Amino acid sequence: MATILIPDAQFDDDAVLERAEAGPAVAFAVHRARRADAVPAADWAAADALIAYHEITVDADLLERMPRCRVIVRAGVGFDAIDLAAAGARGIPVCNVPDYGTSEVADHAIALLLALRRGIVGYTSAIAGDPIAGWDWRPAPLVRRLRGSTLGVIGLGRIGLATARRARGLDMRVLFFDPHLPDGADQATGLDRAGTLGELLEASDAVTLHCPHTAETDRLIDAAALARMRPHAVLVNTARGRCVDTAALARTLQEGRLAGAALDVLPAEPPLPGDPLIEAWRHGDPALRQRLIVTPHAAWYSPEGQADLRRKSARTAVEALAGGPARNVVNAPHLAPRGDGRR
Repeated sequence: MATILIPDAQFDDDAVLERAEAGPAVAFAVHRARRADAVPAADWAAADALIAYHEITVDADLLERMPRCRVIVRAGVGFDAIDLAAAGARGIPVCNVPDYGTSEVADHAIALLLALRRGIVGYTSAIAGDPIAGWDWRPAPLVRRLRGSTLGVIGLGRIGLATARRARGLDMRVLFFDPHLPDGADQATGLDRAGTLGELLEASDAVTLHCPHTAETDRLIDAAALARMRPHAVLVNTARGRCVDTAALARTLQEGRLAGAALDVLPAEPPLPGDPLIEAWRHGDPALRQRLIVTPHAAWYSPEGQADLRRKSARTAVEALAGGPARNVVNAPHLAPRGDGRR
């Protein structure tokens, strides 16, 4: 019987959905750890497959503790916490689940944009604080008509395209930047393409990120990039926290060189003590009042989306263990043949 280890499960039951998907020939070892050493060594050693969420880094040292492992499934889209080369060198395919929360993340990105541009959070807080004095439409600094404005989309994958489609429904012009898409993507989608990131930043009234975190995108939105954005523009990030330099973002907002930002992701989650952006925001910096919205990496979530993620993660692991081709492999360039003849 094969065993699938879930070391950092983000659900409360005993893998009910996963067991139903996998069938009786597969056993599950489920933990809710935030550190690798909180999982018994015997469970690492017995794992034929790993379903990893986001709490634990899967590096070369951890892989040494899993001699039986034949596949790693990242229960999510991003895979920056997994050493792809180290897994590939051991012949272990790393797979992700890229399609479980496309609608949810796109909805969340547009919701954050609307919340900024319609003053939703500020209005609600003001009325909650004083229903009489708060009944006032005027103190909403970012309200601006969306129709006819330009949304810049960084990364036109599944989620970026879904977000762009929603923006078009709001009568926005959509400009995208994605150097990994072939020529003609603009014609196929009917969207406008920016030749460079700088071109997109300078032309957009709002910018939304939908790219993975890689060496190429680490702090993609840094002080220099923020300086190229329009002073009235807003930034939305539902992708990866480390794609944005939050210290530079804090300074840019405080200096009035950017109108606002909405973040569902941060470089460290939960935020570390002393994070300059979060600390200034929490302590009531007037420059950030009604100009910053933060949600707890929740863009992916809906009950339906979570169920899809769990079932698809289990299905991907079981299919690979059964000898079928691994789906959505993200470390193919690093993948060496296994000693048992499998890839």
